[in-house]
Amino acid sequence: MPIGRVTRTSPAATQQPATPSLLRAINDRAALALFLEHGQLTRTQVSSLTGLSKPTAGQLLVRLVEAGLVRSVGTSSGGPGPAAQVYELDPTAAYAAALDVRPGRLVAVVSDLRGTVVGEAEVRATRKQPADAVEDVTAGLAGASAAAGMDPAGLASVVISTPGSFDPETGDLRYARHLTGWQEPGLLGRLRREVGVQLDVENDVNLIALAEQRDGAAVDASDFCLMWHDDDGFGAAIVVDGRLHRGATGGAGELGYLPVPGAPVVRHVIRANSGGFVKLAGLPAILELGEEFGVPGRSAVTVVRRAASSAAEGAGELLDELAERYALGLAAVVAVLDPQAVVLSGSVLQAGGEPLRSRVERQLGELAMTVPAVRLGALRTPILAGALHAALDTARDAAFAAAR
Repeated sequence: MPIGRVTRTSPAATQQPATPSLLRAINDRAALALFLEHGQLTRTQVSSLTGLSKPTAGQLLVRLVEAGLVRSVGTSSGGPGPAAQVYELDPTAAYAAALDVRPGRLVAVVSDLRGTVVGEAEVRATRKQPADAVEDVTAGLAGASAAAGMDPAGLASVVISTPGSFDPETGDLRYARHLTGWQEPGLLGRLRREVGVQLDVENDVNLIALAEQRDGAAVDASDFCLMWHDDDGFGAAIVVDGRLHRGATGGAGELGYLPVPGAPVVRHVIRANSGGFVKLAGLPAILELGEEFGVPGRSAVTVVRRAASSAAEGAGELLDELAERYALGLAAVVAVLDPQAVVLSGSVLQAGGEPLRSRVERQLGELAMTVPAVRLGALRTPILAGALHAALDTARDAAFAAAR
């Protein structure tokens, strides 16, 4: 899934005549996808999986080898008949980088074209000097690239995950005032100039949704909402017809600003950096519930985990109340989008596990006209996984385009 704004065009504008070169390109891309899925393949296997004749599959493999995208790794053995040449995607054909930016620290990884992480680095903020986004990004890329034994200039694509989102018109970061060093006007343009390779910045929760769509709890859902709640933030990602919906300014899914029943009405939410749903179900509200129901803890994660693992009456009451609060916000999303699934992700929601998930599903069933499946996120490090998926999509497209 490409990063950036979606431009809708008419079918007539996107149709291309089925020329031999276009058909070859389609077949080549299909073959590359098969190598990514299966690893090593022979000509016969490529022919069988694509439906192409063996001579056509052989010509396809010659093109991919000459382009540097596929390489021969020897011959098969053990079967009847002559040994067959075995091929695989050349992982060194291109490299991509993903960065996860949080307040006070940045993690960068570099992967080869196959998706194997070959380098990693972390940059932490110090009290001696203020954070500088460009310096942190270049340091993270330099460290991860060095660990991979390469120069950052050799990267085909970089995707950075941040809280909030960059306005596509101004290039300024919105909805993330807590991310120090990232509020400079026109920062996105400066980042791209300094890094010098293809670079995109995407909202962290959107990337979590991408990861869950590719490898996790939403692989079978083309329409879903992912709600994220952890110590760093509260938000959602919306996927419609298999594509992320970002909104006109990148603010789609800023669920924390949603007015909800039972919460004070917050006006001028951007200036207040808060909203009704945050006040009803955010971290301070969970700590208050812990005090009220006798489930103490220094963090919301601790409170929710203790409640989910306890048989005490107060623990169950706390989960019931929290589930109802979550469901109030989700019911508004369901009424508008009618998704197939709702995915619960982030450390707070994961801490509640199945006891919280089942309660949210039950409460949502009482509040919404349609009841989507409510699932727990399935991935341990979904932000980096999503950013890496996005970076690899771009890197693979670039490698394919350069080879044609």
